Amino acid sequence: MGQVSVSGALAVRGRGSELDLVLRTLRRSRESGAALVVVRGEPGIGKTTLLAEAVTQATRLGYTVGQAAAHDGDRIAPLASLGPALRTGTDPLVTSAEFLDLAPVIEQPLWLAEHLATLLTRRSKRDPLLVVLDDLHWADPLSIFMLRIVPARLAAAPVVWLVATRDIPGGPAELVAASAAGLPVHHLELHPLPEEALQAIAADRLGEPATPPLARALRQTGGNPFLAVQLVDGLLAPGAAQDAGEAVPPGLVGGVRQRLATLSAGSAALVRTGAVLGARFALDDAAWLLHEPVPALTEALAEAIRAGLLVDDGSFIVFRHELLRRAVYEDVPPSARRATHRTIADHLVRTGRGAAEAAPHVLATATPGDAAAAAVLRRAAHDLLDTMSVTSVQLIRQAFALLPEDHPERAAVGQEVVSVLLHAHRREEAAALADQLLDASPPPDTAAALHLSLAPGLWSTGRFGELADRARDERAAGASPALRARLRAYASFLAPGAEIAENGDPAATAAARAAEASRAERGGYYRAALGHYHAAEEAAARAAGTTGALPVVPLRLRRLVVRGHLDQIAAARGELPDGPTGGGVGADSWQAPELAWVRAHLELGAGQLDAATAAATAALRAMDELHDHTLEARARTVLAQVALLRGDLPGAHVQLANVERRGDPAALLRALVADAEGKPAGPATVELAAYADAVWRDEILVHLACAAARTGDEATLRAAAEALADLASRNDGVASLAGAAALAEGLVTGDLAPAVVLLGQAPRALLAARVDEEAGRLALASGDRDSGVPALRRAEQAYTVHGAPAFAGRVRGLLRAAGVRARRQPAAPRPQTGWAALTATERRVARLVADGHTNKSAAAELFLSPSTVNSHLRAVFQKLGVNSRVQLANVVLRTLEGSDRAES
Repeated sequence: MGQVSVSGALAVRGRGSELDLVLRTLRRSRESGAALVVVRGEPGIGKTTLLAEAVTQATRLGYTVGQAAAHDGDRIAPLASLGPALRTGTDPLVTSAEFLDLAPVIEQPLWLAEHLATLLTRRSKRDPLLVVLDDLHWADPLSIFMLRIVPARLAAAPVVWLVATRDIPGGPAELVAASAAGLPVHHLELHPLPEEALQAIAADRLGEPATPPLARALRQTGGNPFLAVQLVDGLLAPGAAQDAGEAVPPGLVGGVRQRLATLSAGSAALVRTGAVLGARFALDDAAWLLHEPVPALTEALAEAIRAGLLVDDGSFIVFRHELLRRAVYEDVPPSARRATHRTIADHLVRTGRGAAEAAPHVLATATPGDAAAAAVLRRAAHDLLDTMSVTSVQLIRQAFALLPEDHPERAAVGQEVVSVLLHAHRREEAAALADQLLDASPPPDTAAALHLSLAPGLWSTGRFGELADRARDERAAGASPALRARLRAYASFLAPGAEIAENGDPAATAAARAAEASRAERGGYYRAALGHYHAAEEAAARAAGTTGALPVVPLRLRRLVVRGHLDQIAAARGELPDGPTGGGVGADSWQAPELAWVRAHLELGAGQLDAATAAATAALRAMDELHDHTLEARARTVLAQVALLRGDLPGAHVQLANVERRGDPAALLRALVADAEGKPAGPATVELAAYADAVWRDEILVHLACAAARTGDEATLRAAAEALADLASRNDGVASLAGAAALAEGLVTGDLAPAVVLLGQAPRALLAARVDEEAGRLALASGDRDSGVPALRRAEQAYTVHGAPAFAGRVRGLLRAAGVRARRQPAAPRPQTGWAALTATERRVARLVADGHTNKSAAAELFLSPSTVNSHLRAVFQKLGVNSRVQLANVVLRTLEGSDRAES
């Protein structure tokens, strides 16, 4: 926690440079946006003192401050750590009413982050904000999630995030700092204080210089200011500080024991009982344990406060420092500690405080084979499942570990662990544990249930081979008819034409229909797929909550994708929730990436390139935030297609490189990029496009057909025409598919009139523009300027309006070659992503950084401030879709090479 007893005058002893960095960050944030400062150090090194002085200075600079400290027991309550920082004080960052409005999304962390970011953005327009959280290492998982997500979303707002933590490798501070993409992140490591600073601290407290014996003793504190203060105050015996490197120096335990000996019996008992209750405890609980009425403890509490051990914050009793609590705790005999923990746990459960609050005390006393303790931990895990899934996983795992291999409930608890892991989206861990349980040859129903619990996740990630293997496991052969029906349905994903006996089971029906829908969609039978997805969605709704049931929302989203291919784009977009990721809707926030990707896909089909880019970027951001990159290749494919439409070849290369880096299939995307570089596509690329999943096949095939027609590649043209004809025949009456097929056929026969009519009726603006372009080409080639020029004008206008400048420029070239005087074009809006999206200054910053400049040296070159360069660099990273200087250098190099080739 820090030195709460040290006055403000002592706060900067030996910490001038660290405080100066915090103050510079506060001053810059007003103009350059958000920043994160992470203060690290061992217990007692002065983190809290530094934070307190920073708060004082920030207030003087006009900041509104929200501050709190995490506590060891916070991990069982959502937002227990960050919440107080947001809603306490005379002018809270989030009002009580606003905080209550967050309650409906408390179980959906991503939606909660979106709402909280909106509230803080609005609040920061009134005053700059400083959000302080001490002891981050104890923060609850939801608070850590908010600190991972919200700062990056407030990059442009004057908000400084100041957190303090012990230096724990891989701990919360590292997660928070790594997630602050684009923000300045400052790391402050608090080292031991020099001897003169310790002497100054002693003089401040004593009002006179330290005596020679005290000065010698101060040297033994290892530069730890907390221990120095305790030494001066008499809680650390001289000569006992040489153990300062330990978690709780024995000298401090001895000093606290001596201090307790000077207290009355009642006061000492209160302190010892409080140490077992926790760093922050209610006086009511201490009174119950001591069998005393609360008023009877008034003097005992006052005595402990005067002794420098406890603080009353108005709601709870708090130890002045965690090291003091640990010193008291370790001085309580182990048997007494265990008995007190057990009594506290029983009391909390009996009085309705809940298994979750009792869990830490249960863990302090539980031993292997303790079934009663395991039962409490199981209840706690389920109580916390919806709001604190990370803590829920820890508790259910601990319950499982308590039960021996031959315990009759071990298999059932193991199934619960698998279920909780899946709820927390830790699928690989769940699969590993399920296989461990299966190796123990459980009953057939248990084996079937384990496989079925994993099935929806395997389906959603497209791992159909593993899904089929699990569904056919012989260990589940004797399971109940309903479970066997579900397994057969899942096995059918790799068994085309298999007859599935669903036995009226809705979960089996949903899986069987989803399998048929998936096969139909991959085969391009969109109308059939739509019917199957609809039936699967209805069955899944009836099966909700049963083992192995498919989730409804992903089925609905896949149905919307299919509707788009059937020219129902407007209706499909209308079914999507507001916002790029659908925040605040009934859908699970873990489905945010898929929601955003589906929107991106539909917007691309409609020719709304800016909207497609925004949604695909939102999908990638949600994947980063949730650490679930299942759909990354799909989102990046959308961004690559947009880049190619805009003539941004370096941007397309960035997306391709990212897909290949993850090892996702990228053959089609690689071929499209090669095609844009002027390399022949060939019939093999047509075959890739004809069976590609999750793309607009018709649009890609049309592009390949047009490119082949211009280069005289008859084999590729005919292959594309045949593939489009097949696709149209499978979906009779769909204007865009029929029109695309007619376009390709017209390139072979020279008659594009049917395609012009059909695509004029379709909701596919870029396909309609493409047929106008090709019709204009053919007309001009035959000398028909009267129909050729208007067609090209329409194509140019459509490409320009929909943000495809590369295609619009190609059409203008055709018009110029035909002697058509160019019309004055309105300035095209700057695209949102890619090299063309950068301003002139951003391009100069990008080139300098790619050449190896630091922000400071780049600022000197450009006569700008380093904070301004940092702001430009954040914008460059976002627009180019990169997250490191190395990636930026690669983009700049490819861009400059492309410019050189174009000039030559």
